Amino acid sequence: MKRRQHTAEQIIRKLAEGEKLLAEGKTIEEVSRHLEITESTWHRWRNQYGGMKADDAKELRHLRKENTRLKRIVADQALDIDMLKEIARGNF
Repeated sequence: MKRRQHTAEQIIRKLAEGEKLLAEGKTIEEVSRHLEITESTWHRWRNQYGGMKADDAKELRHLRKENTRLKRIVADQALDIDMLKEIARGNF
């Protein structure tokens, strides 16, 4: 199979389609073949994105970006504090 990078919205759409196929009585093997993914990918996606809607995935992506930005800010502040402590030790 060709390796692809799927967006969260595409994954959620494929999961919904796969759930419909499973409800029709198809096996996971048939569903994964139809969706052009491996069975392990199906299970991983289902654990990670199961029950989400496209809006939830967009919000999750936005929150992850914001979390990364905030962590970077905190790391910069911690470095500034350490630097100021070193400077203050030298003055006394």
